Amino acid sequence: MSAAFTMTGGEVALDGRPILRGVDLAVKDGEFLVVLGANGSGKSTLVRTLLGLVPLSGGSVLLYGTPPGKFRDWGRIGYVPQRLSVGGGVPATVREVVSSGRIARRRRFRRTAAEDRRAVADALDAVGLADRAGYPVQSLSGGQQQRVLIARALAGEPDAFVMDEPTAGVDADSQRLLAGTLAGLRERGKTVVLVAHELGPLEPLITRAIVLREGRIAYDGAPPAAAEAGAGAGGHVHIHAHAHAHTGVLNGWPDVIGSRSAAAEAGATGEA
Repeated sequence: MSAAFTMTGGEVALDGRPILRGVDLAVKDGEFLVVLGANGSGKSTLVRTLLGLVPLSGGSVLLYGTPPGKFRDWGRIGYVPQRLSVGGGVPATVREVVSSGRIARRRRFRRTAAEDRRAVADALDAVGLADRAGYPVQSLSGGQQQRVLIARALAGEPDAFVMDEPTAGVDADSQRLLAGTLAGLRERGKTVVLVAHELGPLEPLITRAIVLREGRIAYDGAPPAAAEAGAGAGGHVHIHAHAHAHTGVLNGWPDVIGSRSAAAEAGATGEA
């Protein structure tokens, strides 16, 4: 089975401080991998480094066998960051933000407007926001904005999803809705890499878990044991659902690549 993401000897340092230390990780097609660990353990840095958003100070990363700097098939990857961010100007509607997820897809395939509309409508239905399609994104709660990010990734119909704490700020009902959506992705053989503080209703879907501790992989195996390993390291890892609010609005995924420095990425979340 081929690998969607491969990191070999991954090293990342921000402002001279080591964040990732000699990480070896291969995520095969169709895996549902959760990344666990305490705050500051390197979870978010790991997934952003896999995507080329944070530069390596040592080692290598491959996306479907290609280094991030040379990778051009971004329609294969759907990225869900922790929070949305939008600049000034006319407020974007939920539908407009979700529709932006089709941009990379259009570059890869010739898609009709009808296909785009269908994909956007399906994505909004999947996250329970069809009735908010015409709302300005800024008018939504933090949890609803997080669901917009997820819908945006779903609309692109990628082969692999990278999600940085997609349940943050999302209530229990929405977490169950997300779990149902991700179950469908798993059934279709999609690859999912998901950063989490707690598993909640996602736990039955996970095929593999890793626990990061001080930038190193301290555990790689089954999710319940991973949760115990994280807790034993003083981590904030829970099986039950627990919400953390995040807010903001998303820029276009292809434009994210190369537009953020490693320091900005670390500062945006407050967690390496």
